[in-house]
Amino acid sequence: MSRIPRSRWLVLGVLSATMLMTVLDGSIVTVAMPAIQRDLGFAPAELSWTVNAYLIAYGGLLLLAGRLGDLVGRRAMFLAGNAVFAAASLLAGAASGPGMLIGARFLQGVGSAMASAVVLGILVTTFTDAGERAKAIGVFSFTGAAGASLGQVLGGVLTDTLGWNYIFLINVPIGVVTIALAVRALPADRGLGLSAGADALGALLVTAGLMLGIYGVVQIERFGPRSLWFGVVALVLLAAFAVRQATARTPLMPLRILRSRTVAGANLVQILTLGAMFAFQVVVALFMQQVLRYDALGTGLAMLPAALSIAIMSLFVSPRLSTRFGARAVLLGGLVLLIGAMAWLTRVPVDARYVTDLLPVMVLIMGGGLVLPALTSLGMSDARSDDAGLVSGVFNTTQQVGMAAGVALLSTLAATRTEGLLAGGAGEAVALTGGYRLAFTVSLALLISAFAVALVVLRRPRADVRQAAALQPERV
Repeated sequence: MSRIPRSRWLVLGVLSATMLMTVLDGSIVTVAMPAIQRDLGFAPAELSWTVNAYLIAYGGLLLLAGRLGDLVGRRAMFLAGNAVFAAASLLAGAASGPGMLIGARFLQGVGSAMASAVVLGILVTTFTDAGERAKAIGVFSFTGAAGASLGQVLGGVLTDTLGWNYIFLINVPIGVVTIALAVRALPADRGLGLSAGADALGALLVTAGLMLGIYGVVQIERFGPRSLWFGVVALVLLAAFAVRQATARTPLMPLRILRSRTVAGANLVQILTLGAMFAFQVVVALFMQQVLRYDALGTGLAMLPAALSIAIMSLFVSPRLSTRFGARAVLLGGLVLLIGAMAWLTRVPVDARYVTDLLPVMVLIMGGGLVLPALTSLGMSDARSDDAGLVSGVFNTTQQVGMAAGVALLSTLAATRTEGLLAGGAGEAVALTGGYRLAFTVSLALLISAFAVALVVLRRPRADVRQAAALQPERV
């Protein structure tokens, strides 16, 4: 496998640090919410907006930010996004009331969208060698998975020791250091210029459609079936955006990027897979805390084997397998492991024992360390240098939509099932477990669907075929 030069290691470190901050910030606040509510006087109905404001801005602006990165320069967009994120984090840490914190969280989402929308575009244009790219994607994917696993533990530690403010303030020095290193490390790019795709109407339609759609998803527990109307309006806006892009002289998103069967298929598989995986992380943590009575730190430690197994697979195993067998084969193998993990959870008992009922799941979840790098490779496989930021934005958008929709859907199903069991006279632990089992069963169905799509729709990228041909003499 190719050895990555030191200069490109620095680029990879900068990109991974930003990804880690973005993922951490999406989950770290959940543990601190009771303390935030107590100190700032949040009403119960308002408290969820400390998470929702971030998700709506982040998911809604990814596509637009990715295309703007291609137009004005991905390096400039990355630096500006990190600056906005660091400033918004300082504002959030200094918040003295609910409105100030919600506004700061929205700005954090804006900054995260600006920075993270272009990171994959920078990565694939920096690491052009197949071996280097496989290794870089493995490291990058691990930071995302690690951030999701560490967020709740780190949030609990910071909140208990220093106060909830520091879950935001810690981002400021990290952001400053990241910006300083990025100025030195990231390759300069001029961008295509706004004249190559300055479609203001298209930008308005896609941003409004995505934000409204994500709003409907995150509010599904509050509005119930009525939230479907938000989805309907969002689909109308996105359909109008597609029509606009087909007719505009300088489209914001050239529709040619969706003609790639591999790219379109990878994004569909990602929605299904991350809907199941992120919901698994949230639901299994709730099961351990509400049924098995683990505390926050105990829950984090119980999930540590999952983070370690994902790390091993994404850092050391996935790059080698992808280089030798191709990303599609690695994706299918990883999905088989995830299907096994979720199938195991569908039978979890009320009095579950960690070693026999949960630890096997934490080991099998190593499949995520194969799936995430493979999806990234496939999702960016046909990106041209002038479209890399946009393709990166699309990939990150489907990632966020999948995560948000998965959590909203499975949480609602679990809660409804639990309420039904309680009404039928079941005990609290039995009712909660029944709800979580339903969530795990739906997650299993999502993963099986993802496997079917990957098997039927995804084709082996041309780069994989060339790699296999190059390796063929070595096998003889």
